[in-house]
Amino acid sequence: MKIAFYGTKPYDRIWFEPMGKEYGFDIHFIEAACNRETIFMAKGYDAICIFVNDYVDAEMINALYEMSVKAILLRSAGYNNVDVKAAEDKIIIMRVPSYSPEAVAEFSMALLLTVNRLTHKAYNRTRDFNMSLNGLMGMDLYEKTAGVIGTGKIGQAMIRILNGFQMHVLCYDPFPVEGLEAEYVSLEEIFKYSDVITLHCPLTSDTKHIINKETIAKMKNGVFLINTSRGALIDTEALIEAMLQNKFGGVGLDVYEEEEGVFYEDRSGDIVKDDNLARLLTFPNVLVTSHMGFFTREAMQAIALTTLENAYALENGLPLVNQVGREADLQ
Repeated sequence: MKIAFYGTKPYDRIWFEPMGKEYGFDIHFIEAACNRETIFMAKGYDAICIFVNDYVDAEMINALYEMSVKAILLRSAGYNNVDVKAAEDKIIIMRVPSYSPEAVAEFSMALLLTVNRLTHKAYNRTRDFNMSLNGLMGMDLYEKTAGVIGTGKIGQAMIRILNGFQMHVLCYDPFPVEGLEAEYVSLEEIFKYSDVITLHCPLTSDTKHIINKETIAKMKNGVFLINTSRGALIDTEALIEAMLQNKFGGVGLDVYEEEEGVFYEDRSGDIVKDDNLARLLTFPNVLVTSHMGFFTREAMQAIALTTLENAYALENGLPLVNQVGREADLQ
């Protein structure tokens, strides 16, 4: 199988290059992102492999189909960046439903601890030999209430971590999981009672802007908000408006709804043209990271393994257990 691997970074090659050879695949690594301008580069390949900030719309699906590309291999769990309906009966889409939920959950907790205890600011101060504690006061997480939205594998891992801090954990998911050490409640109750809200749900038509002006108004003053899932779960303009009103104690964002073309790239020499992102970066109690919650050795190895196993199953007529279907809107 010949695979066009879009959006290649040096760390992708560490795992995919040797594993690809073991499977006997011909992988062509392309640095450019997958978009309308670069889709022509898939000609002559059996499959393309894309990541979260690539996209494949209906027009591109048709182009791939005309080029006889058989599959889109997602090296991610989410697939909101692919027009699944347009691909039906044309191109097979496969994803990595789970790699290391602990990696994302642990990073979510790291964001919470950082924006609460301001360790990033303390680090910068002490490097300048400023040992003042002014402005660095946080709160105990012990016996506070945490609201977890989404109880898939990552949400479940986050619940285990929050329980370790002896927090009272509330959770919401339209598809409850039995046996969790958390109390399922309504979204209204999550927003009303939580001292910390952490997002672990996929981006769908139902969850887009689940954090908006109305839901923010229902939250406690001083609430902490963490998002390591998808940027568009939060209405950025509503978040900024609330930040100006001192609504949040702290916000940790590993994702951003307009991150395409910015995250995963070195833009340090560029002027920030996104006014909302520039504004977010000015708030002293907002921490933005570049969609790195998944980025551990274990997760990267698992992503590569599952992605290539998906390709192997397709090539050899085996069951496509990770195929995305139009009926699977919520996973």
